Amino acid sequence: MIRKATIQDLDQLTNLFDQYVVFYKKPSNKEKHYSYLKERLENNEATIFVSTDETNPETINGFALIYVTFSSLALNKILILNDLFVDSSIRKNGIGEKLILKTVALAKEIGSNIIRLRTAKNNTAAQGLYHKMGFVREDYLYSYDLTVN
Repeated sequence: MIRKATIQDLDQLTNLFDQYVVFYKKPSNKEKHYSYLKERLENNEATIFVSTDETNPETINGFALIYVTFSSLALNKILILNDLFVDSSIRKNGIGEKLILKTVALAKEIGSNIIRLRTAKNNTAAQGLYHKMGFVREDYLYSYDLTVN
């Protein structure tokens, strides 16, 4: 089942988020990750969908963290599917697809026609899912980051 995360989900969500961050070669820091997720939820700065185990609905096994922003080129709201993660022990069971479909439903609900995401160049398993779901890799625009200290 896919549903919106609540504050009560923070402990399990933080554990999965920490695994996600480590996957992207960032340090584990559950305390910091808990605070970050709590702040997003409390301030309504993000939508987080969670996937729960059908036989044990209290067990969270995946999540999608989504931000709403705007695009001057599209002249519309866009969704940033910033983080998508499914517990490694149950991947290939359609959970990622269900989380993306829930994100698509959110886009339609708020009147957005674009969902944007980024992933690692070597994350070919995720890229396969994104292509299957209709995402098109953008080769025209480059993505740049500037770290401000």
